[in-house]
Amino acid sequence: MAAVRGLSLTTAALRAVGPWARGSRLLAASRGPQARREASSSSPEAGEGQIHLTASCVQRLLEITEGSEFLRLEVEGGGCSGFQYKFSLDTVINPDDRVFEQGGARVVVDSDSLAFVKGAQVDFSQELIRSSFQVLNNPQAQQGCSCGSSFSIKL
Repeated sequence: MAAVRGLSLTTAALRAVGPWARGSRLLAASRGPQARREASSSSPEAGEGQIHLTASCVQRLLEITEGSEFLRLEVEGGGCSGFQYKFSLDTVINPDDRVFEQGGARVVVDSDSLAFVKGAQVDFSQELIRSSFQVLNNPQAQQGCSCGSSFSIKL
């Protein structure tokens, strides 16, 4: 599995330096200062335990994914607040994964990570200094650090 994820990251890295193919394809797990902004989803409201995709997330995923590729969202220990978000392109769906699809774009979250992000939104933000996927309005997060890529959970 690690080899597949490593391959996905390598693929994403290659795409990031090859903008002539289909535009810039930079994936980053950091959130910018607009992380608190209200993001809208073009899908009907999903129930608890769901991940909501914003329109900008769907649009960007349709631009950067090919074939069976999807965006994988993971939560790892680390960062200055205890947990951090990790995004990567992947092609393998594992038995414990949940698939969230909207408008042909897919975000996959493993069951362990889902406990930390259920009810959150995945957005794609373009700012002057970076473009990145980010997690917004995470009801499981108590607070985040100033860099926006790590968070602490509600107990």
